[in-house]
Amino acid sequence: MKNLACVFALLACAAPQFAGAAEWRMDPANSRLDFAATFEKTPAPGVFKEFDTRLDFDPAKPAGGRLDVTIRVASADMASADINKAIAGAEWFDFARHQQAEFHSTEIRPSTGQAGSYVARGVLTLKGVQQSVEVPFRWSEVPDGATMQGEFTLKRMPFGIGTGEWTATDVIGPEVAVKFRVRLRKAS
Repeated sequence: MKNLACVFALLACAAPQFAGAAEWRMDPANSRLDFAATFEKTPAPGVFKEFDTRLDFDPAKPAGGRLDVTIRVASADMASADINKAIAGAEWFDFARHQQAEFHSTEIRPSTGQAGSYVARGVLTLKGVQQSVEVPFRWSEVPDGATMQGEFTLKRMPFGIGTGEWTATDVIGPEVAVKFRVRLRKAS
């Protein structure tokens, strides 16, 4: 009986640490993941039509949070059948060998400056290459869920995006802007 009382006491002490974090799931119909490369210094926008975001997060205690994003790379659409066919190839995304990209955070922390701003630091795996990435986002809760949105820039060459004749950056720029708006609901 004494051991049972000790177990309950330990659980009672631990409960406040876990009570604040909420598990969030993406609402796909109201979420968007855009990217924009540059072609001859002109924006060349695209969108990933299929991705999933899962988040364990308490804005008051972000350090205990976790962000996981999975992207079906073959869902990339740049609004041109010819461009879509080209980016499927080995020089670009290589859909046949690398069907999925993933981001897994190792840390979420408040961002300096603006309230409701955070940075998720973690590892992005794209085309079989892993790179450390920081993903800044703004967080806002509403009665039936929350929204996280942000934007950041990636360098394409470390991931092997644009190889062969596309390694030069005079036609296709070296950076890709990524912009997202994710609608979330608390998981049941």
